Formats: sequence, structure tokens, C-alpha cells
Amino acid sequence: MCAILIFANMKNRKTASSLPGKRMKAKSVNGNSVVECVLFDWDGTLLDSFEADAQAYIHMFAALGLPWSIAELKRHYSPNWHHVYRAARLPRAKWEEADRLWKKFYGNHKPELQPGARRVLRALDLRFTLALVSSGSRARVRRQLREHHVAAMFRTKVCCEDAPRRKPHPAPLRIALDRLGLSPKVCVYVGDAPEDIQMAHRAGMRAIGVLGGSPVPERLRGASPDAMIETIRGLPALLRNF
Repeated sequence: MCAILIFANMKNRKTASSLPGKRMKAKSVNGNSVVECVLFDWDGTLLDSFEADAQAYIHMFAALGLPWSIAELKRHYSPNWHHVYRAARLPRAKWEEADRLWKKFYGNHKPELQPGARRVLRALDLRFTLALVSSGSRARVRRQLREHHVAAMFRTKVCCEDAPRRKPHPAPLRIALDRLGLSPKVCVYVGDAPEDIQMAHRAGMRAIGVLGGSPVPERLRGASPDAMIETIRGLPALLRNF
């Protein structure tokens, strides 16, 4: 029944959600509001970036005299890199230099999209409003979106400079909702880190965890997402009855 309603209302949802400032009244099927908008995390969820991310961290810490391993990084990994800095006991005075070094070493890598991600986005773009809420820097994320030819699919894009607080605080998602003019009840957030799930729930939104690209799958499970998928390729089928 849910899938039938999703397809029947596709045209109306896409048209109405494109109007700024209009808040949609949530329709309910079996106690759950029909999903109108899918918001995505970027790194790890749509972009296969952990290897590039991790190597940039390892080289950056080494340059600052802090020999960290991949195992240590996974143990303390967070989309908020300041949490990683604190875990490594990096003095606050060196954070700016650490940011510069991380960007330098990350620039040596060109991460690709997760397998099937572009096809998934194209399929979902026919049925839902799509948006992006990332902890990454605006310049990097927007450049990668253009390079992978997916930028135009997202109605709005929120990056770390756009919000006063970072994940798991709900501020980034609330900014996206305000821009879209949508209630959290008709939206779902898709991410690969526990902070993604926590942010969505604090914003009053359902959340889907993607295990395949997550560096912290056990912590992701522990955050109690409303559903989990092994890879991003499983998202369209899940959303048919979500």
C-alpha cells in the first residue's frame, strides 16, 4: 500500500516541495509518514572516501609527531574531526595546521562514488526530493559533486560552514529542512556513522544506516537506526515500503 501511494503522489510531492517556504502536511500510512525527501551524508555514504580520509589523517598526524594507526583512527572516528583531534591529544594551537596538512594529503587521492551510488541517485530523483547534509567543507564537497556529475540532483546542500553546530547536533539538518520547507516527518536521512543517526533522531527524522562504507559498523548499529542496508544499492528497495 505504501509503495502505491508513493508512486501515486510522486508528481504532487516533487512540485510542492520545490516551493520555498511551503510546509507539507505529512500523510500517514500504517502510522508512518510517506517519505517525500531523502537527505544524504556524503563521505562514506555516497563517496567511497574512507581510505583517502584515513591516509590523510595518518600522514597529517605523522607530520605533527603523532604516530597514529588505522586501528586507532577507526576506534575514535567521527565526522566531526575535532573529536578525532581531541582523541589524539593534539594541542588546540595546532588544529589550524592540522586542517591544512589534512587537506594537502587528502588532495593526493581521488575517491570514487560508492558502487551503484549514481544509479541509485538517478532512480530516487524521479520519486523524491534529494538533499545533502555533510560535515565536509563546502569547497571540497561541492567540487566532488561536480566531478562526479551528481550536483544537480540535490535540491539543497548543507556543509560544515553552513551550520553553527556539527553532527550529532541537529542544526545542519534543520537548516536543510528550512531551505526545503519540509517537516522532518516526511524526510529520511541516510548515513554511515552513529552521529548521522543521532542527528536525524534529534531533528525528529527517521534514519537509515549504510553498513558497507562505515568505518564503525558496530557503533552504527548501536545508534539504533530505523533501518539498515548493507550497501547504498539497497536503498531504493527499502524506500518502497519505508
